[in-house]
This record gives sequence, structure tokens and C-alpha cells, in this order.
Amino acid sequence: MSVETEGGERTWFAASDFYGYLRPARCGLRLWLREQGVAEEPPSELREMLMRLGIEHERRHLARFPNHLDIAALPRAEQRRATIDAVGAGGRVIYQGRLEATAELNGREVGVVGHPDFMLPARRGYAIRDSKLNRRIGPATEYVRLQLEVYGWLYERTFGAPPVALQVHAGSGEILDLDYGGGADALATYAEMLDFRLSAAEPDEWVGVSKCSGCGFRGFCWPRAEERLDVGLLPFAAAGLVDELHARGIATLPELLDRFDVAGLAAVELPWREGTQPVGDRAERILLNARARIEGRPIPIKPPALPACATWVMFDLEGMQPSLDELEKIYIWGMQPFGAGAGAFRAGVAGFGRAGDRAGWESFLREAGAIFAELGDVPFVHWASYERTKLNMYLERYGDRDGIAARVLANLLDLLPITRESVAVPLSSYSLKEIETLTGYERRLTEYGGEWSMARYIEATETDDRTRRAAIMDEILAYNREDLEATWAVLKWLRGLGAADDARP
Repeated sequence: MSVETEGGERTWFAASDFYGYLRPARCGLRLWLREQGVAEEPPSELREMLMRLGIEHERRHLARFPNHLDIAALPRAEQRRATIDAVGAGGRVIYQGRLEATAELNGREVGVVGHPDFMLPARRGYAIRDSKLNRRIGPATEYVRLQLEVYGWLYERTFGAPPVALQVHAGSGEILDLDYGGGADALATYAEMLDFRLSAAEPDEWVGVSKCSGCGFRGFCWPRAEERLDVGLLPFAAAGLVDELHARGIATLPELLDRFDVAGLAAVELPWREGTQPVGDRAERILLNARARIEGRPIPIKPPALPACATWVMFDLEGMQPSLDELEKIYIWGMQPFGAGAGAFRAGVAGFGRAGDRAGWESFLREAGAIFAELGDVPFVHWASYERTKLNMYLERYGDRDGIAARVLANLLDLLPITRESVAVPLSSYSLKEIETLTGYERRLTEYGGEWSMARYIEATETDDRTRRAAIMDEILAYNREDLEATWAVLKWLRGLGAADDARP
């Protein structure tokens, strides 16, 4: 979190600090640890790539205003005065202006500083615009709205009137207008953040897979949570349940099992939309997973609902997030037969340039068609709903002349819900990379992952060196091949659980 200390004891907030509080999820402990000087892990390869792309996105927009005034090029002590003078003079786009003001939060005076990317002259006053790589602005990007709101509040405090407009220059190139709420939401969030930053005691924050994923302090918090057997480790425990358990003084899995049976946990009311709803049918699974975690072993629930097949095709896609790519592009369509009809790894690979996306789709259809021609209607086994969703998206986007995509859809077998229903696991999630650790499968590419894959693909799209591009794509294909092998390892493991269950007296 960027913190500025000026004028002695005054605490300062920057407009960009909302990101450090709200991403990957709202967490006061993250603020407290930064305030204590605890070392933070460096950003991931994807995060570094996104920061660089964000700067390039901003620079491209800046090129539209060749007569701009670059405030950041001035000495810091001169920046605020230069910004005020430039607004008074009018007529020029101000780049990286500096706005400052003070506010009283929780009985304490704090300083607030902001550096809007662009201040654009209008007929009366200035509009404020910030460049963001995000293609969409919504609940997941609340930090963007709050940052722009602070810019508006700082402008109003400095010049006596709100800005003409608050805008986001989105990753799609669109200019999105945001409402200015007067600064109340942003200042209230700063007040929350101030309490955490100045807390004498470590804040009581629970861990969670999605909450902690990508956080630079995960290596600090997660081992401690595992040692304590924190309730946040449960794969089926949503945020509302963990908050409720902590409010009842239940912080660990042994305490959960000691205090609740199935009926008691099922009756616990949790926040839901405008009211509440009980934990209900989830209670039995939550308690069973808690026991699996404490005992350190998988607990079979029922035989896995797997069809009787001799040959199975493992199926896995590598694609760009919608916030990073205009088309939500799938760049690897990986497939490989295992079992009696085991065969070579096959992949539809997207090309580069305008026609590359369609080329990847058509390549996938050819490879899938060849598998059907050789093996008949074999199951295409995947993990979670991503593959089905993207198949339907591409079918609508480009069509399915020979009916191959429809045939793949009809043969899809999602292994994730089967696993969830079959076994309680001593893990924090039912992700493939977690479940595969129970099977004995060991990856050779241990430092790779989905974010790595996206970062490397972005790198491949940006280079004109064909040899380098081919080498990068080979690395991504090798990673995808290991995902297929891991899926097969989990399938074999599940079949073994079913056989063991059948053999019980």
C-alpha cells in the first residue's frame, strides 16, 4: 500500500490504496501487515505483465494529447501548485496531476493524495479520466469506482466544485462514465482502512482459497491457518459462514465439530440477499470435510458416478480472461485419449492475428473429429464448467458445420461434481491441482499454472520473433499436457475409491 508521511505524525492515504485493501478480497490484515513492515511476496508473472500492459494502455491514450502538461516530470514539491495553476489557466490536458486534501476520519486528521492519469479541460472546469486495463467495471472492480470518487472529492476540495465528469478509459478503448457520489463511500472505506492500519492488535481475519489467492501475504497467513486448523480452510465454507462461526467464537475445525452436529449447523442462519437463509443441506458436507481435514485423509461418501468405459479422452482448455482479451480467446484446446485406446496428445492451437481465433477453433474440430473417427463416442473428461461454457460460446461464435462440437458437448464428463459428491477431502479446495496431490501424481512443471500460462501467451502475442514464439507455445502445450495427465490420475483414483467401496462387507 502506498503511504505518504508528510508533516510529522499525519497519516496519509493515496487514491490507489483501495486496490491493496479490496484485491484479491477485502482484508484488513493485509493493511496491518504492511503497516508492521512484514515482507510481502513479489507479484506474480501475470501481475507484472498486467502492470506493464496497463502502462502501455495509458501511454497509448496519452499520445492522443500531444500538447499535454506532464506534472509527474516536475519535482514533487512543485506538483500540487503546478496542477492548481494549470487548472486555473485551462486549455491543456494535465497528465498525472497532484491533488491533496485533509479529512477527519475516526477523530483523526489524515491526508489524502491522488494522481489522476488525465485531467481534461471542458467548457466549465475539468473532467477526470483514469486508464484501466479492465474491460468491465462492476462489483469486482469496486476499487476503481472508489479511486475515481476520491479524485472527484480531491478536485472538489481543491477547486470548490466537482469535476465535470469522472471517466474510465477501459481496456476495450471505451470511455466509461462513473457517477460521483460526493466522496462519502470512499471516505468511509478509508475510515475502515485507518482502523486496521493503526490497530494495536493483529486483526482477526479468516483465510480462504479465493480470498487469499494472489495475496502477497499468503505465505505468512496460510501456514499459520493450517497449523491452527482454521475454519476458513474448509472448501465448502462460504464467507458468511466463516464470519458467523468467528462471531460465535468458533475459529478452528475441532471447535466446529465440538459445537455442532449436522442438525445444529443446518439451522444456522446466514446473510442472503436482503435477508438470511439456513446452512441447510450443506451442513453434513461441511462437517465431513472438517473431519477429513483433522484426520488428514479422504473420507469416501459414495461410489463415484462414472460410466463404464475402456477409453477416456482428457480435455482441457487454456484461455484468456475476458478482462484481458477482447474475444475471451481460447488459445489451447488440449485432448488426449487414456485407457485401452490411449493415444498421443493432440491440441487445437490458436494462431496469431485476426484469423487466429477461428483457426484455433477449426483446428480443435479437426482433432476432435479424428478422435471420434478412431475411437467412437468416448467421454471427453474435464474439470469444472469452463470447457462446457467455452464450447457453447465458440459454437455460437463460429458455428459447427460438421456437428463435431455438438458431439463433444454430448460426451462431456465433468469430473469436479463427481469428485465432490464421492469423497470428502483433507484439502482447502476441490481444484484439480489440490485433488491431484491425493493421487500420487507429481508434476514436472511445478512452478507453472493458469496465470503463468496467460502471461506467457501474452508474451507470445507481443513478440515478432517466430522462434521465440514457438518456444513459448511449446512450454504452454507442455503445461496443458500435464493438466490432462493430472485429470487422468484423478479419474483412476476415483475409480479405485469406487472399487474399494464395492469391496466392503
